[in-house]
Parts: sequence; C-alpha cells; structure tokens
Amino acid sequence: MKISIINGPNLNLLGQREPGIYGNQTFEQYFVDLKTKFSQIEFDYFQSNIEGELIEQLHRVGFSFDGIILNAAAYTHTSVGLGDAIKAIDTSVIEVHISNTFAREDFRHTSYLTPNAKGLILGFGMDSYRLAVESFL
Repeated sequence: MKISIINGPNLNLLGQREPGIYGNQTFEQYFVDLKTKFSQIEFDYFQSNIEGELIEQLHRVGFSFDGIILNAAAYTHTSVGLGDAIKAIDTSVIEVHISNTFAREDFRHTSYLTPNAKGLILGFGMDSYRLAVESFL
C-alpha cells in the first residue's frame, strides 16, 4: 500500500510554531514514528508553503497511490483550487488537521476540501495522521 502525506503552509514549523496548539514535535520526528508503526506501508511525504506546489503534488500522486492524507493548513479555508484538485484525481483523500478547527476562529470553520474528501479527521494532534492511515487500512 502506498500513502502520500501532503502538508501545507507553516507546517514546516511544527515543533516551534505555537506549541500550545501544535505541540513540540516536528513533523519529521512524528513521521519516523509513523513509518515504524506502519512498516508495511510505503509512505511519501511532501510539504510546501506554496498553493500551486500542493496542487501539483496532488496531481503527481493522485492517480498512482492508494491514499492521500492532506493537511492543507490555512489553504483549507481559502483554496478552491485545492478542492478542485481533490475532485479531479482518482485517489481518495483524507483531510486532516492537528487542531480542532471548529474551536478556533470562525473563518476556520469553512473548508473547501471537505466536500471532495473521503473523510475529515481533526483535533487529535499529530495522532490525526495515524487515524487517517488506519482509515485506509
């Protein structure tokens, strides 16, 4: 099984950025643990702060992978283009968020991704990614 994890803007700062919301662990540290726990899965990881690069990555993996886990971060609430990219590909996408976006600012309550995603997991910290992987199993 091949699963791609795609992270959006500012998630390269996990471990440093707002630890009260996002914790103290970098995604790279968490990713090592995830690969160890699910050693039978071939993982691909991509992070970008640029919307167009995220769309290009969805196009690259969206016809050949078994699943995509997408944390589009702030683009979740602004990007029609990412929503359209999810709709255009064959591979199922699970939308994830580290924080509970519904417990935050009102603008974070709207997602342009969710209507085109297979599912949504949020509010479980980094464990949101593990739960997404398990949903594909």
